[in-house]
Amino acid sequence: MRKSHWLSGAVLAVALGGAAQAQTAPPLSYEQPLSPAGIVSVQERLRAAGVYAGQADGVWGPDSAAALQRYQQSHQLQVTGQMNQATAATLGLDPMSLLNAPAASTAALQPADQLRPASVRAIQSRLAALGFYRGAVDGVWGQSTQTAIQSFQQGRGLQPNGQLNPATVTAMGLSPNALAYR
Repeated sequence: MRKSHWLSGAVLAVALGGAAQAQTAPPLSYEQPLSPAGIVSVQERLRAAGVYAGQADGVWGPDSAAALQRYQQSHQLQVTGQMNQATAATLGLDPMSLLNAPAASTAALQPADQLRPASVRAIQSRLAALGFYRGAVDGVWGQSTQTAIQSFQQGRGLQPNGQLNPATVTAMGLSPNALAYR
């Protein structure tokens, strides 16, 4: 049985089990989301190890997962592309510090259609860079931008409502406080 809760795509997998567990059954495991600050810590350690060339931005994406796989392979760890206790220890990170962070609010910000065009362009550009938006980066809030937000939320384990909230904006690697409204 596996329980998953995704916040940002990066999780710390923890296996539970013992000698009494049946030989044929895989160990019970659960996954906990890494905080954005925890993701930054992992990305910084992967950069220092020379396996990650991206920004330490707190957003877990394909480049971060590939770098983690390279790190795991080069250190003879189980190659999963996900954090686990052995990988955290080898990186010199405390697993609990990767998890502990205040949760971002899921309360909606002001209506997205009230955003200034520059803020909409920043959101569209970020969603395009992450592979969720394929429309024109024109600064106009429309259905394609909202659909991209919803797809992003679903892909990151957030409530997929297509609305901007601090958790969604933060998961995109943007600051909710930097959004400008009309």
